[in-house]
Amino acid sequence: MFDHVTIRVSDCEASERFYETVLRTLGVEKTYSDEYLAEWDDFSLSPAESERPATRRLHIGFVAPSRAHVDEFWRAGREAGFRNDGAPGPRPEYGGDYYGGFLLDPDGNSAEAVHHGSLRQNGVIDHVWMRVAEVAQAKRFYETVAFHARFRLDRDSPDRAQFTSGNGSFSVVSGAPSEHVHMAFPAADNATVAEFHRAAVAAGYRDNGAPGERPVYHPGYYGAFVLDPDGNNIELVNHNRD
Repeated sequence: MFDHVTIRVSDCEASERFYETVLRTLGVEKTYSDEYLAEWDDFSLSPAESERPATRRLHIGFVAPSRAHVDEFWRAGREAGFRNDGAPGPRPEYGGDYYGGFLLDPDGNSAEAVHHGSLRQNGVIDHVWMRVAEVAQAKRFYETVAFHARFRLDRDSPDRAQFTSGNGSFSVVSGAPSEHVHMAFPAADNATVAEFHRAAVAAGYRDNGAPGERPVYHPGYYGAFVLDPDGNNIELVNHNRD
């Protein structure tokens, strides 16, 4: 479902230490690191800047191979001095076999290790929850781009709308809005990237980067960016790799 999710952090060293500590317990090692980016497969950190402040009030659930991995994720984080956001245990309100443990990263975002029977395959991130000012308004935006990003509305209530590709999910939920989130979804070709951008802008949503190549990321990287109603940066990208 996700090509990548990137969060901005106020203290790179502290945030890298947090995510290195907890993701290692899930068998996830850092795949790239320089002064501008730390990456674990489809999850990454980038330093906050004056025009790009730190991400706040986001929830990310990471794939845990077993319940024992959830327990170790939480234990390692707590022993390293990080804040508890919910001890490991069943969460039947999310599913009959759902088992999760929760910590807060240095910027106060909620990081979860989760194990259940329909975990996302071939990715580090199982799900994302973003708080939004108005669920109905956010839902309209994501329904507008859903066809191009190859996800669909799966659950719908006044307080939460969940979207899925059948392999992972993200939800928009009512609350004090999450800030400065970047979610990117994969596209099979450049034309789909361009159509995603055209459809969103035609529907009145804000352009944040026209379709085009971004060789600063790698040769062939073709992306387009729009802002959702809460100002989060949403991208469709084709890597043009065989």
